[in-house]
Amino acid sequence: MQATTAAAAAQLLTDTRRGPRCSRARLGATRLSWPGRFAVEAFAGRCQSSATTVTHRFSAISQATSPRRKARRQCSDDQSALQAGCSKVNRDQHGYDVNWFEEISQEVSKKLRAFYQFCRPHTIFGTIIGITSVSLLPMKSIDDFTATVLKGYLEALAAALCMNIYVVGLNQLYDIQIDKPGLPLAAGEFSVATGVFLVVTFLIMSFSIGIHSGSVPLMYALVVSFLLGSAYSIEAPLLRWKRHALLAASCILFVRAILVQLAFFAHMQQHVLKRPLAATKSLVFATLFMCCFSAVIALFKDIPDVDGDRDFGIQSLSVRLGPQRVYQLCISILLTAYLAATVVGASSTHLLQKIITVSGHGLLALTLWQRARHLEVENQARVTSFYMFIWKLFYAEYFLIPFVQ
Repeated sequence: MQATTAAAAAQLLTDTRRGPRCSRARLGATRLSWPGRFAVEAFAGRCQSSATTVTHRFSAISQATSPRRKARRQCSDDQSALQAGCSKVNRDQHGYDVNWFEEISQEVSKKLRAFYQFCRPHTIFGTIIGITSVSLLPMKSIDDFTATVLKGYLEALAAALCMNIYVVGLNQLYDIQIDKPGLPLAAGEFSVATGVFLVVTFLIMSFSIGIHSGSVPLMYALVVSFLLGSAYSIEAPLLRWKRHALLAASCILFVRAILVQLAFFAHMQQHVLKRPLAATKSLVFATLFMCCFSAVIALFKDIPDVDGDRDFGIQSLSVRLGPQRVYQLCISILLTAYLAATVVGASSTHLLQKIITVSGHGLLALTLWQRARHLEVENQARVTSFYMFIWKLFYAEYFLIPFVQ
């Protein structure tokens, strides 16, 4: 009995040292035998105590490092906000640069268009074509086209264009109050100070070029154009000749028909080519034909402005006789001039020149007659368009003049 009890005690001691043992239940579940429960509970208590200690230490470390993390996070947020702000500023600056460039481009384009209208382009084209055509009349052969001739031609053309801008600009300065649509001074696109600056500048440029050229005929043309252009527009006693129909027509006729033909022909013949001055058939024809054409331009240009001229007391022929009568007079003068030009062309001894001058003048006369039949003088827009058509006929005539031999 004592031996049995000793054996059981020894077995219990062994189980306690080895830890819990597992035994199978009837249904296959695993359960701990009672001798090892105390050891398991002791082990679990030690693990829980260790976990609690680790948790407290991790919390302490986290609390110690959280200000640094917050600082780094704040710096990261500030850096992102700074980058976003810089990007926005760059976009705004780029947009401002684009808008500024577009505004400057539009303003420059607007000023250039205003300057183009200020120069009265139809008169500029007339001056270019007229001087070019007249400068060709003294040429006898291809050998005459040299660098010296080109230089003399360009000097005359540049001086004449600058004087042309002076004359039309001065006229606009004294006509600001008259209702003339499309002109930059009357429309407010240019200030009076700007107009005065342009007029004075181009006058100085014109005389500077003429003096530098040393050509007496060219200087004569510039001085006479200056005097007549000033007398035509300036509001002063014995001046403002545009108020009087005869004086206004005389100014335009003398400059466009006589001065341009004779002075620039003499400039090329005498000053540039160094030849004695002698009139030619083409020069006489150009002078007489352009007298008719210039008279028509001087009379017809007042038809679109008849209302403004009447309000400001300018006694143009359109105000005195009425637009319809002046219009019929202009058409009659042009058709008569074309008939005379056809006769002159038919008298030429050169077949090619005869064909060109006769057919050319006949075609221009037919075009004029066809268009003149459908014009309504009461329609100001159509009258203005027809006036520009007359300038085109004026340009075309200068292409035919060199063929009159």
